[in-house]
Amino acid sequence: MVRTYGFMSTYPPTQCGLATFTASLRHHLTAVRPGSGSRVVRVLTDAETAPAATSAVHPMRPGAAEDAAAVLNGCDVAVVQHEYGIYAGRDGAEVLSVLARLRVPVIVVLHTVLTAPTPGQRAVLEAVVDHADAVVTMSEAARKRLLAGYSVERPGDVVVIPHGAVPRSAPARRAGRPLILTWGLLGRGKGVEWGIAALDALRDLRPRYLVAGQTHPKVLAHEGEAYRNHLRDRATAHDVANLVEFDSAYLEDDVLAKLVGLADVVLLPYDSSEQVTSGVLVEALAARKPVVATEFPHAVELLADGAGLLVPHRSPGAIAAALRRVLTEPGLAAGMRDRSASLSPALSWPAVASRYRHLADHLVNARVGVTR
Repeated sequence: MVRTYGFMSTYPPTQCGLATFTASLRHHLTAVRPGSGSRVVRVLTDAETAPAATSAVHPMRPGAAEDAAAVLNGCDVAVVQHEYGIYAGRDGAEVLSVLARLRVPVIVVLHTVLTAPTPGQRAVLEAVVDHADAVVTMSEAARKRLLAGYSVERPGDVVVIPHGAVPRSAPARRAGRPLILTWGLLGRGKGVEWGIAALDALRDLRPRYLVAGQTHPKVLAHEGEAYRNHLRDRATAHDVANLVEFDSAYLEDDVLAKLVGLADVVLLPYDSSEQVTSGVLVEALAARKPVVATEFPHAVELLADGAGLLVPHRSPGAIAAALRRVLTEPGLAAGMRDRSASLSPALSWPAVASRYRHLADHLVNARVGVTR
């Protein structure tokens, strides 16, 4: 049956992971069945100018919960992205004002599940979950953390649907200097300084370490390019500035595809041990690229079968050793690509969108059955 899907999230042209995720999910979910429709409640950041509403995209400023709910109630099902930082109110509590007004089935997608939330964060997330007809986490680690650490009245309503990615071909390794790639919106916590420090032990390989992506807009507004400048200073201090390159452009999909295709290995040296969802990790695996990542939960889950190597947080020595293995050990990178290839079908956007469609159909049909 043809459906109309409502989405609430940040949304392009906002440049952030949630916006990109929602745009991709919207595109592929409506493409599953020709004739499907969609409407978007675009949550605006403080710095953004509110554009005029269109028939499909409706900007939401703080205090506009009633209008947002009216848009979503005009759809068959609402898909709400949850991240503390995007909604107004203490700990993003305004999302609850929207959820309380919804009369259609609600799918909530959790992008963050904290191990040690503040009392306010815990209360908001538990209320969000209580309002939802179904809750989606993008990793089993997030689901387990939610059920173990929060009050969830209906555990059976929590399902795991992975972050989607565009399947990409994996070109043969190029001749010349090996390319190590870290990409994504830049900000403190990305751990790039540990990747830079690791280069000291890899001088004989003459790698290119490319750090690609613009500074996160919120970071840019708060501190400008201080972190990027700090990274340049670290490269100079370690005497590896000739091995490090920065590309500060926002990466459109076609540019990103080409860049990932050129990489010999993707490095995710993140500081956080909380990260239960990483779109960059999923994109790397979908492109069948060897990955070296710190032991954050999503990486531990997806790389357990050998699609990448895990290293301790903040350990340049361990990062260097892992990168050396990927770049020099016969058969290792090829084996990683083979394991990634086995994961790719389930991570593709069409497959992910199909699971959301089945979930939406189930919720709508169950609601109709109750009504009757």
